[in-house]
Amino acid sequence: MPKLKTKSGAKKRFKMTATGKVKHGGVMKRHRLINRTSKHKARQRGTHVLSERDTPRVKLWMPYDR
Repeated sequence: MPKLKTKSGAKKRFKMTATGKVKHGGVMKRHRLINRTSKHKARQRGTHVLSERDTPRVKLWMPYDR
């Protein structure tokens, strides 16, 4: 069997947990931060677990990272 390619954009943006969930960085933290509340910015700190609906698609992009 030929090797499968990993999407290079996915390997930069996502990491897998030991239980098979997908982690991703916070969103909406790049620009226009003056319009957002401190509470909103604090919640976006760190990493988050991807929703269950989006997880299968990202796992297709990263075939060897399961």
